[in-house]
Amino acid sequence: MTTFKDSKSQDKLSIAEILETLSDGMLPLRFTAYDGSTAGPEDADYGLHLKSTRGTTYLATAPGDLGMARAYVSGDLEAEGVHPGDPYEILRIMGDELHLKRPSALTLASITRSLGWDLLRPIAPPPQEHLPRWRRVAEGLRHSKTRDAEVIHHHYDVSNTFYEYVLGPSMTYTCAAYDNAEQTLEEAQENKYRLVFEKLGLQKGDRLLDIGCGWGSMVRYAARRGVKVIGVTLSREQADWAQKAIEDEGLADLAQVRFSDYRDVAETGFDAVSSIGLTEHIGVGNYPAYFEFLKGKLREGGRLLNHCITRPDNRSSAKAGGFIDRYVFPDGELTGSGRIISEIQNVGLEVRHEENLREHYALTLAGWCQNLVDNWDACVAEVGEGTARVWGLYMAGSRLGFERNVVQLHQVLAVKLGPKGEAHVPLRPWWKA
Repeated sequence: MTTFKDSKSQDKLSIAEILETLSDGMLPLRFTAYDGSTAGPEDADYGLHLKSTRGTTYLATAPGDLGMARAYVSGDLEAEGVHPGDPYEILRIMGDELHLKRPSALTLASITRSLGWDLLRPIAPPPQEHLPRWRRVAEGLRHSKTRDAEVIHHHYDVSNTFYEYVLGPSMTYTCAAYDNAEQTLEEAQENKYRLVFEKLGLQKGDRLLDIGCGWGSMVRYAARRGVKVIGVTLSREQADWAQKAIEDEGLADLAQVRFSDYRDVAETGFDAVSSIGLTEHIGVGNYPAYFEFLKGKLREGGRLLNHCITRPDNRSSAKAGGFIDRYVFPDGELTGSGRIISEIQNVGLEVRHEENLREHYALTLAGWCQNLVDNWDACVAEVGEGTARVWGLYMAGSRLGFERNVVQLHQVLAVKLGPKGEAHVPLRPWWKA
């Protein structure tokens, strides 16, 4: 039952009463607010505490995930019972059991009168937030080289040290491949690179192009096995880190990582191309040109492995939601695996195999969240609490999305056929699953 402290007018709704009104009183967690009002079960394991009027403004002026994110990232909304590096449990409960309804005109008027116009005037978002889509035109056209470079910089050039804390020794920011749920994150990431390497059929002396190579983990994995590799990334910090790691391992005669747009790679005739976690940044409308470009990099019989996050269907909007677009992957777009396969086929590549690693990404994200929790103080010292909160919220929410089949992760293997349809692949899958 809602309680009041220092309430000056019974005609106005308290913050807790507003929440109860929007949820029909069915709150699965404890809620407390700066005005002294409370709602929800007192013995709940998890709760939310709204600390300030600024948090109310964020919630009221951007209803949905963006407003919640603003209030949480700024520290105005606290999740109780969970660590800020892994708010998974509270997100799970809110996603499964908290059902907010659209208010009637009468209810909306009552809420507006209760909050007052001062709290309903939009204010500047937290500094971690990127510009809205319509204001990014100064960075160039959507998915132009200049704008792609800027949005990649926003996400990936946070701090290599921060990523070392969160990702672990593999420095791998893509879905791992687990043999079983008991495997460690590092074992599963090594297994993922082994899986990609074997699917591509790479042998000593072969040439691999790894686009969107991140910190070069696939580049170094292949080079250690005698493959000649070029990796490219739009993040200068990633390229510098990766090139130093190559040199430290004595692999410079076989591997290099360039700070470059993949479209600027001039070399051709590669035995294989790997694209691990890049397609999400390409833009669905650019898929034909993207896959045509990759096809042009391959020799006849060469193979492409495309590894990316997808929608569970091919009908949903490709654009990301407000929180993901503003705080995580500006300009990111997702579509279904069917669309990706069709586009690969449409440029003349033959799809030989595809698989969904959805549950594997949920396990991967749980591992990253645990790393963030374990290294929380160091992460906050490195990038600030607001940025650390963004990452905890994003990774925990993404884990839930993969578990609930809101998003998936697909690997698609394709081959560039010879003039008479020669695929040059074994009759049956040749890799260890």
